[in-house]
Amino acid sequence: MGKLNQILAKGEVNGHLTLVQHLSEVALLAEKVAQHLGLESSIARKGAIFHDIGKASSIFQKTLNKNFQRPPGFLFRHELASLFFISILNDEEKSPVIDMIVAHHKSIYKDAGGKGLLDLDENEPAVFEKHISGFAVWSKDARSILEHFNIETKPISVDQAKESFYEVVDYCQSRKYGYSQWKGVLIAADHLASAMSGYVRPLEAKLFVLPNLSYYHSRKSELYPLSLIATDDTRKHTLVTAPTGAGKTDFLLRRCTGRVFYTLPFQASINAMYERIRADLKNTGADVRLLHAASSIKLENGTVEEKILQRHIGASVKVLTPHQMASLVFGTKGYEAMIADIRGCDIILDEIHTYSETTQAIVLKIVEILCNIGCRVHIGTATMPSVLYDRLIDILGGTDTIYEVKLPDEVLDTFNRHMIHKADSMESLSDVIDEAIHQNQKILLVCNQVKRAQSLFNDLSERYPHVAKMLVHSRYKRGTRSQLESDLRNIYNNSTEACLVVSTQVVEVSLDISFDLMVTECAPIDALIQRFGRINRKRSNESIGHYKSIYVLAPPTDKNDALPYGLEVLQRTYEALPDGNLMKERDAQSMIDTVYPSIEFIDIDLNAVFKEGKWMIKELWHNSKSALLETLDIDSVSCIEESDKEVYESATYEERSKMEIPVSFRSVAYRRLDKSTCGSKPFIIPSKAYDKELGFLVELAKPEFYNVS
Repeated sequence: MGKLNQILAKGEVNGHLTLVQHLSEVALLAEKVAQHLGLESSIARKGAIFHDIGKASSIFQKTLNKNFQRPPGFLFRHELASLFFISILNDEEKSPVIDMIVAHHKSIYKDAGGKGLLDLDENEPAVFEKHISGFAVWSKDARSILEHFNIETKPISVDQAKESFYEVVDYCQSRKYGYSQWKGVLIAADHLASAMSGYVRPLEAKLFVLPNLSYYHSRKSELYPLSLIATDDTRKHTLVTAPTGAGKTDFLLRRCTGRVFYTLPFQASINAMYERIRADLKNTGADVRLLHAASSIKLENGTVEEKILQRHIGASVKVLTPHQMASLVFGTKGYEAMIADIRGCDIILDEIHTYSETTQAIVLKIVEILCNIGCRVHIGTATMPSVLYDRLIDILGGTDTIYEVKLPDEVLDTFNRHMIHKADSMESLSDVIDEAIHQNQKILLVCNQVKRAQSLFNDLSERYPHVAKMLVHSRYKRGTRSQLESDLRNIYNNSTEACLVVSTQVVEVSLDISFDLMVTECAPIDALIQRFGRINRKRSNESIGHYKSIYVLAPPTDKNDALPYGLEVLQRTYEALPDGNLMKERDAQSMIDTVYPSIEFIDIDLNAVFKEGKWMIKELWHNSKSALLETLDIDSVSCIEESDKEVYESATYEERSKMEIPVSFRSVAYRRLDKSTCGSKPFIIPSKAYDKELGFLVELAKPEFYNVS
């Protein structure tokens, strides 16, 4: 082992990891992933050992020296050098092992950097020669490593290596449409082994553990009518429609029999659901994980292992946004590993209707793919237009495959909680707010745009300087936003004195707060009903039949003021609402269908890799992420304050994440702002464009406001 310990997989910067240790850890995890997928674990082990064997090359070992300077035209892809050894394999092992080697970093064709095998074969005449240098010497080291893992080897000549290399080129050129499970096995194992090096053996026992969900089966109460409905129906999928507070979360979890992926639309609701499920399952040994753009902040007090695992395969329960599953739709890097993780699992899609039109189209496409890879899909909603409901039934395979659950009218009547009043303007409600404050009520005021929420908060601060108040929206530094969410749930929600909370849509879904009075701008009916669920939410025998007031402001007259919603939808919603009367749950569906007589579904098939039940991407290929996400505008971008730039560029991943402010691409992209070259390469905004209390101030995010001193 003496000489073998000098052959490295990673250099000094990454901890001097030996190649033997790395291959050993990847092999252990690859076997585990293969067993989970019902694949031959001995082949997975062999592929894992072969996948990086090209790193034994003297060329690669030189690149690990921190002082190494790449000369002009330098080219070395260790995975291509690993292909020189495939003649050692049996015929039945070759195809899966090639899949595990050849594309575990680069798409074989049309790779973003042009470094895929077929790209290089097409455009780099000396590709083989650049990789074979010194082979007569270093191949002996590679064979010694293979023999260390009890793989029988034989001497390989340069001609045999060349024959193997071009055998793989021919193999890759013949690939058909579909995805490679073996590539998914290797990527999942390699990424996790690299992240958790040195801790892989104890970790392995935690992977793919089925959660014990008996806790949810044991909770029954007449206050939560879904808890009294059986979930043992044999149909594969679920569609449950019920008001906020009826027990949807428990019902959906009771429908699950395998590992669970729980998706929600907003960061605040995801954080709350993660905390809830983790607390519910704390004594069961289930591995519950959290995944969204700022999840590392939420896990700040967690272990290093917990932070790393959130991004990787094998959780018992993972709480996430659909954007974390978007790779399935667009075939972006690592999508095969996502399939390896999610295949055959239970997927809960909560409040699916609340997404933007583009994200909703992505979610519908995700549902198609989930059905194709054997998942059980469980959808819960308080408010869904019938046209969307019918579309989901069609995608899920028809009513014979779906357990549909709806509550009868007499039960819905017990969920009537709100008196709805229409109002012309915020100013006209001054007396209402004064009286609510006098009665020590908790008041929630919701705006549809961050800018208007900031303006309203300023007005209220002047008018009620001595009343406790807070503003919450999505355009804060992520570290601040996390604290605001916590304060909203744990301080303002439990206040016994008057308080004012001004918010945007971030409070709509699955956030367990219960206020006394709401003033809200008009939103589409489905979103509005979700908002209403934050008022008079606490359900008890005493609260049933008692109502609290909600004031809905008339929609604007200008289309820009209506954004992010369509003006016509807001007008139809306002017309459909009762005025000075009870909002009846039994009438909610007919109101929704009045507002949405039809839906024009966005067609994303041009960019999707799965259409009409078939994969439209070739095996071992994957697409570039950035172009697709930018085109579809499903990702916000990050920015940082100019005063944070120096600290940001020398900080850790978690510390950088705290400083980042998520903003829409359009709000900063065309303003000639500077960009950092570190981390997520955020735009740099003037410090004047960020206020600790108000958050991001878009009108000041211009170069002329930089502090030139």
